[in-house]
Amino acid sequence: MTRPKIVGVNGIGAGAARSSPQPRSRPPFVIYVAAVAALFLLESGLLWVLGYNYAGFAGSPVTKIHPATYLVALAFFCLCFEHANPIGVGVAMAARRPACLLLIVAAALQLVSIASHNGAGAAGVFDTFISAPLAVMMFSKADQGTREKLEKLIHLVMIANAGLGIVELAIKHPIFPYRIDGEFSIYDMRATALQGHPLSNAVVTAVYTLALVSGGGTLAAWPRLGIILLQLTALVAFGGRVGLVVTVLAGGLYSIMGLFRVLRTGRVSLLAAAAAVLAVTLVPLVLGVLVNQGFFDAILLRFANDGGSAEARVKIMNIFGAIPLGDLLMGADQSLVEDLRRGNGLELGIENPIARLILYQGGIVTAVSVLAVGLFLRELARYSRPGMLLPMMGFLVIINTFESIGSKSLLLTKFAVMMLVLFRPKVLSSALAGQMAAGFVSAQAIGRGRGIAGYPTRPAHVPFHTLRRRPARVSPYFEA
Repeated sequence: MTRPKIVGVNGIGAGAARSSPQPRSRPPFVIYVAAVAALFLLESGLLWVLGYNYAGFAGSPVTKIHPATYLVALAFFCLCFEHANPIGVGVAMAARRPACLLLIVAAALQLVSIASHNGAGAAGVFDTFISAPLAVMMFSKADQGTREKLEKLIHLVMIANAGLGIVELAIKHPIFPYRIDGEFSIYDMRATALQGHPLSNAVVTAVYTLALVSGGGTLAAWPRLGIILLQLTALVAFGGRVGLVVTVLAGGLYSIMGLFRVLRTGRVSLLAAAAAVLAVTLVPLVLGVLVNQGFFDAILLRFANDGGSAEARVKIMNIFGAIPLGDLLMGADQSLVEDLRRGNGLELGIENPIARLILYQGGIVTAVSVLAVGLFLRELARYSRPGMLLPMMGFLVIINTFESIGSKSLLLTKFAVMMLVLFRPKVLSSALAGQMAAGFVSAQAIGRGRGIAGYPTRPAHVPFHTLRRRPARVSPYFEA
């Protein structure tokens, strides 16, 4: 007797439901690992030791671009040239991510502005504004297994970075000191760890901590809590006042709100209650011991004496007042800006990225760049899991307290990669994906958490907030 053919909804057979999607091309796993490792491990001091003059004024122009930017660009071109029409593939990926394309256009405008004023710093544009959108397009082709492995790598790097910073605080000397043209910086001897500069460390550590507080990654509760405490300790070692304050206040408020939500449900485990009581008892004792041992002396000194940071922000207005309005819009002569900066005692930099961009690139180019960065972050958040808003707010607050993305920096790329990995949308099992493709399970039902066998899930690569508004839309960032 012939078995009847099983037909699903809309005439789709069961075989179609079980069929797996066609494999898509993606860069080799080693390129992802190399790019992330170079991004978070190869800071300027270590590169100098390795003979790569990245932060110096002299040397080959090739070495003024960070190795991570080269690796990200290599991965992007690998994606394009795996097809018969590489230009068409690149244009199609950029069209699906318009904010990434706009950020590259803003970077091109900055390069034109630098060339028209015969200025320096073109290499910094590649690191600051071009590597980030290329990294997003590169990671859009990473499969779930690759992103899970990269999450473990980021956790390991951040644990090592925090541990090294605490060791440097204990020995009162950075292992890889921050260098200016190869020379040790005598102005700042705070811990540098693996990120090159104390303020860069403060940004990366604060963002990572807030990401863990808001649910980023797949760590269990107790390892997550231990890593958060380790990162908070490292923030004291790095001496970033704003980073520490933002992390403690924003993370503490978020945690208190989460505690209230848990208490309202009436379900609190005995182990968690015992741990809370123990923490309330031990935290004051531990803090007292640390204060007595002088652990907080360095950070308290930073609050008492900011080294002229507040005064530097006031002096910026003197520079703006000495430049004609037309030059501020189109970009002032860089030799004039340098003379005014040194004349006002701002040799170490202008402590705001927008102010620096206006002075060196002009108000028009700065407006386009700021708009591009804002839309880029919005696009990044739109296709990520809920919870990314907290680290994004911390990132925006902290980077506006020093030059950050106003000069050569990889902070925007580090933030993008960290968010793509820690807040990646979850994917369906192959069985549930087949059931949804055949019509047995609706996207709306899965979005409400009612999947096969009653376990909570969601459609493949679709964030909850995107699914609830547009059930048929699939995230272009994370394709199968």
